[in-house]
Amino acid sequence: MSQNLDPPRQTWETAEYSDNPELPEAEDLQIIDKGFLPRPEELVFKDTETENITVPLDKETVAFFKDKAKELGASYQTLVRSILREYVARQSR
Repeated sequence: MSQNLDPPRQTWETAEYSDNPELPEAEDLQIIDKGFLPRPEELVFKDTETENITVPLDKETVAFFKDKAKELGASYQTLVRSILREYVARQSR
């Protein structure tokens, strides 16, 4: 028996778009690889020099990072720093 391991498609992945002057042209769109950022479990926690800043985040985002950090036995601030560091590293390539 064959199993489909792909997750179900999200509404935005199957949406039909109409001619709208506010939308970019299809040839201007960039496809982002599903592996663009690592899963929280794959992040490497490194101690680095930090700078304290204040960034307002939506409650859903903070709850996600707090839950994942609890599962991993880390602080959610470390998890957020790690994913931002990974983003910067990939954009700098």
